[in-house]
Amino acid sequence: MLAPPDSATFRSVLGQFCTGVTVVTASLDGEPAGFACQSFAALSLDPPLVVFCPGASSRTWPVIARAGTFCVNVLAADQAEVSAVFGARRTDKFDVVPWSPSPSGSPVLDGVLAWIDCTVEAVYPGGDHHVVVGRVEALEAPGAGHTPLLFHRGRYTATSDPEPWYGWPEPDDWI
Repeated sequence: MLAPPDSATFRSVLGQFCTGVTVVTASLDGEPAGFACQSFAALSLDPPLVVFCPGASSRTWPVIARAGTFCVNVLAADQAEVSAVFGARRTDKFDVVPWSPSPSGSPVLDGVLAWIDCTVEAVYPGGDHHVVVGRVEALEAPGAGHTPLLFHRGRYTATSDPEPWYGWPEPDDWI
């Protein structure tokens, strides 16, 4: 029987998987909160559900949990600095990044590829993280067609031309 991998090896191997970069936001008592999150995915088409995984030590997750609603902001290739702002422990995040309220009141950051406004459906334990399921209430893709910000091997990246990406021949089979 093999020993479980150490955290450095785990991070290195899983870093081979390219992810999109998002900022999850909420508003509680009129105060915005948010954090950078790469552990986000679609979960279900019917009902429309998404999932994200905040760290158990996150200072922002308890605010989102109390708000009961959140908005996932999908970042564009030119928004690495936005991700850096929301990945840092700072109190002025929403002073330096322009935003407007979603239908739930959660911040939608200017310039994003897409935003997904949700209510918290369920929360499950996941080791040193939580697994949060959100029911999609509203969504929009104002930046559709632009290049996404990606995270791969511990750094930001993007492709300059999304056109040559392979299309999925049976779109109803995906998810």
